[in-house]
Amino acid sequence: MIEFARRQVELGAVGICCQKLGEAEVMADAGLADILIPFNLVGPAKLARARALAERCALRVSADDPVVVDGLAEAFAGAPRPLPVLVECDTGAARCGVQSPEAARDLALRIDRAPGLVFAGLLTYPPKKSPEKAAAFLSEAKALIEARGLRVPTVSSGGTPDMWRAHEHPVVREYRVGTYIYNDRMQVAAGAARWEDCALTVLATVVSRPTTDRAILDAGSKALTADLVGQTGYGRIVDYPEAVIYALSEEHGHVDLSGCAARPAIGEKVRVIPNHACPVSNLFDQIVAVRGQRVEGTLAVAARGRVR
Repeated sequence: MIEFARRQVELGAVGICCQKLGEAEVMADAGLADILIPFNLVGPAKLARARALAERCALRVSADDPVVVDGLAEAFAGAPRPLPVLVECDTGAARCGVQSPEAARDLALRIDRAPGLVFAGLLTYPPKKSPEKAAAFLSEAKALIEARGLRVPTVSSGGTPDMWRAHEHPVVREYRVGTYIYNDRMQVAAGAARWEDCALTVLATVVSRPTTDRAILDAGSKALTADLVGQTGYGRIVDYPEAVIYALSEEHGHVDLSGCAARPAIGEKVRVIPNHACPVSNLFDQIVAVRGQRVEGTLAVAARGRVR
């Protein structure tokens, strides 16, 4: 969302982070000038778009393999300014990333030698509840790279669940968070937020009460997603916290009311705090901004569906 991206920069963020080129293009169109894409960009079409994007904003990307680096180098050879590339490190989340500090050093040296590129540092998306493990990996990789005479300008980590511990590991100089802007049921379970910190809710209507203990909402997997992320049920109904959204079909939320003292009636509107705010926000064209009981307006989810 453009407005929220701008607000974060106004409040002191050095730039914004987008996972996909399509998202970054939307943000650059809106005037966001400093963008990081921590995702391997592969293939001529995406590399051509990346070069075009880099001509209108300060773009940084990451890579975890020589093949990715070589593709970036070919695309950016002769560019007006070199593309900053960070080495992505797998510090335990088993996503993208080189598998050892030695591999991080070797890839950093390759980036440094590549035409059209400049080595910009190290990057990771660490596993939850183990920032010390990530810090140990990054510290070792940084030392190995510096021993070869190469400066490590940035060490970037992230993740909302452990954001309150970012200060414990000074090797990390940049911290990327995303879910924190809304928070959700997953963040409350992780201890990173309270229920009153959860800004994103899905407004649903009770459309059926087939039995005393069951209600049906007009919000199914197309509104709440099927993400469980370790939770029981598919969201927390704010006014009926003992209710359990135990199943979803595409358009129906199936709610067990057996634990509730009070129970909603047909036609009642309820707010649901989703398990995982990130995919939920990608399911809607706009959000309604509410302060207390007053509607402040609507905002477009401008980069919705920009998954490429």
